[in-house]
Amino acid sequence: MQQVPPSLSGFRGLRAELLVALKKAPHPLTAKELAEQFGVTPNALRRHLDSLESEDLVRYQREVRGVGAPVHAYSLTALGESLFPQGHAAVLAAVLESVREVSGPDGVIALARRQWRNLIEEASPRLAELPLHERAQLLAELRSSQGFMAEANDAGGTVVLREHHCAIKDVAARFPEICVAEQEFVERMLAVPVTRTAHILDGCSCCEYSTTPNDTINPGGDTPSDQEQA
Repeated sequence: MQQVPPSLSGFRGLRAELLVALKKAPHPLTAKELAEQFGVTPNALRRHLDSLESEDLVRYQREVRGVGAPVHAYSLTALGESLFPQGHAAVLAAVLESVREVSGPDGVIALARRQWRNLIEEASPRLAELPLHERAQLLAELRSSQGFMAEANDAGGTVVLREHHCAIKDVAARFPEICVAEQEFVERMLAVPVTRTAHILDGCSCCEYSTTPNDTINPGGDTPSDQEQA
């Protein structure tokens, strides 16, 4: 079952889960692909998709996939995307604009780091003794509670954190310094270096961080960029 964010409380059952599935998908999905995901028939899915399309929440495009007739592949519309919250974007943008005017980009990064640092200090006692995959799972739960629709997966020892929604996308587009600070936050929470392997602002379907599990960092310590700021 898909984890449905509070912003979709007005949608029930499969309709809500379809919206979440399309949000998380790296590419448009057919009714058959969605039906296999939910264990129902394609015809049952199409009724829900037709309803969501009539509300301008989903759209389809005709795609040729291999041999045979083109298929209808579904994705969210701009209105459908707007159902997933943007975290008080206008207020946050105004604050960051003021900080940037006074202190420049470094001031924006410093402000974001200060916010992350508070979360790290609060979570560190719970995370300290946990293995990497459990730390990543707790981080995913935290980020999901903040509206980022996150999940963590362990792929042969390399843990991958994916955020399928950016609750501050519009703000991050104006202030990319936030993304720099976010990567540092993920590293400190997991206590290992991470590489951003996908980025919503680059047009990807999610922000993805991959770990380097053989290395470690001090969750409460300074990153190299912090030291340069000192």
